[in-house]
Amino acid sequence: MNYSAQQMKKIIQNLLMVVLAGLVVLPVAAEIKPLKEAPDFTLKSNQGTNIRLSELRGEVVLINFWASWCGPCRDEMPLLNDIYLKFRDKGFKLLGVNVEEDFRKGKIMVRDLKIVFPILLDSENTVSKKFDIDAMPTTVLVDRDGNIRYIHMGYLPGYEDEYLKQVRELLQE
Repeated sequence: MNYSAQQMKKIIQNLLMVVLAGLVVLPVAAEIKPLKEAPDFTLKSNQGTNIRLSELRGEVVLINFWASWCGPCRDEMPLLNDIYLKFRDKGFKLLGVNVEEDFRKGKIMVRDLKIVFPILLDSENTVSKKFDIDAMPTTVLVDRDGNIRYIHMGYLPGYEDEYLKQVRELLQE
């Protein structure tokens, strides 16, 4: 792949953020086989309602684990918002799971970036532990049957193209 100087700078910045956060995990996308059922959970959303994953069966669900201190999360969220707006009326849900004890900075980030998809509050990290999350951001794609189909750890420019491809694939099944 050929990257521009600006893209390379952003890639290096994102990798440094991952390393500096103590998460020495290179951003990679991996298909999960055999299929594994996504752990069920219920979390309160920033919109005041509780959302239960199992109640979204029949929909394709993208779950994005993020934190306000994560630079790649900040870069990725507007792109996720665009995906949400594009597919939300086609059997697609997007859930942003904030993993911070205190959501105040996250709330400011969501407001500043004009994010409209539901943000779930996992202040005790119970859900991130169920999903074995050890990198920020981590994006999980769940099919209509509730199975984890794809996991992306970290974020680099261009991952959103892979998300789009995978969401379309899962929506067509």
